[in-house]
Amino acid sequence: MSKAHLPEAIVAAEAAPRANPSIYPPPFAARMTGREKRPLGDIFGLGNFGVNLTRLAPGSMSALRHAHAKQDEFVYILSGSPVLITNQGETPLAPGMCAGFKSGSGNAHHLINRSTEDVLYLEIGDRTGGDSVSYPDDDLVAVLDEHKTWRFRHKNNGTPY
Repeated sequence: MSKAHLPEAIVAAEAAPRANPSIYPPPFAARMTGREKRPLGDIFGLGNFGVNLTRLAPGSMSALRHAHAKQDEFVYILSGSPVLITNQGETPLAPGMCAGFKSGSGNAHHLINRSTEDVLYLEIGDRTGGDSVSYPDDDLVAVLDEHKTWRFRHKNNGTPY
């Protein structure tokens, strides 16, 4: 979309869902069933940070528990009651609550919807190049390459997925 055709405003819930529900390699991608991301920042051509309107169906999770080396992340709960899981344990969240994850802290995190209703939240993250991600609960590491493509490897032996 050229800059001349970028919208000034949209109804976020009407934005198209991300075409590929997960960039994780198999079998990890299957664990993202029930998560739907609407990439709002891309619609406006934002390059320095991304914004997603994300819905978690009951029983689904936001991501594998992870920590970024260079990219900060922030979530703001719009509706529903997810549980935030970090290195410190579990924290119930509610509408109006937010959480931030500083890059390089090593504080691995994700949200899980253990309720019977959908969770809706905004996730915001910067797009700093050269990032890497650790996944303490899984045999997985990711590196953002020079083409801004995530490359996934086994953390135990370094072989690619």
